[in-house]
Amino acid sequence: MAAPPPCAGRRSAPTTRNTRQPARCPRAWRATALAAAAGLALAACGSGSASTASGSSVASANRGQSAFAQYPVGKRPAGPRISGKLVGGGRLDLAAWRGDVVVINVWGSWCAPCRAEAPSLAKVADATRKLGVRFVGFDTRDNDAAAQAFERNYKITYPSFRDPDGRLVLLFNGRVPVSAVPSTVLIDRSGRIAARIIGPTSYETLNTVVRELAAEKSGTGAIA
Repeated sequence: MAAPPPCAGRRSAPTTRNTRQPARCPRAWRATALAAAAGLALAACGSGSASTASGSSVASANRGQSAFAQYPVGKRPAGPRISGKLVGGGRLDLAAWRGDVVVINVWGSWCAPCRAEAPSLAKVADATRKLGVRFVGFDTRDNDAAAQAFERNYKITYPSFRDPDGRLVLLFNGRVPVSAVPSTVLIDRSGRIAARIIGPTSYETLNTVVRELAAEKSGTGAIA
């Protein structure tokens, strides 16, 4: 059975018995993080490597923030083929959404950072649906009852795949690092991975990147 990714909100254990304070995020992180995201617990410090596209306002504002990576047009890896059972019943094949921007969020009802970012995800999903943006979740290490309660509580209207053992997350291996819960992957209209966020995101970051991708022409990455 595949090992699921760790929760981004969990702290590492101290390395010595005399350690009084847990390790802090680098000062550079705090200096460059978006002001709007200051209220979130940025617990995924240093996860993965950042690759940013020049000219992107979000990438520029977060330069040095390893949790956020935006891939330039022409260097975007192809997204994996994803299909499976949904929380609450039914099946979905993301191939049916080709031509739309797809936002994939890895979450679990047991994950505190997932609860922190859930209102932002729901808000952006509702606000960008008419722009041809589709949201879908990967509900990992969870059960349907808890997942459905989470969706009702945070007014999540988009579907989520059932991913109890993290197998769907492993489809991104060799493409982009998706190493924590929560994580978010954004796929452009051509089915290529345009950005990824390790750890909780904010409304401002997600809304800006999603709208940039929605403005691109399918197949070129150029602004429509």
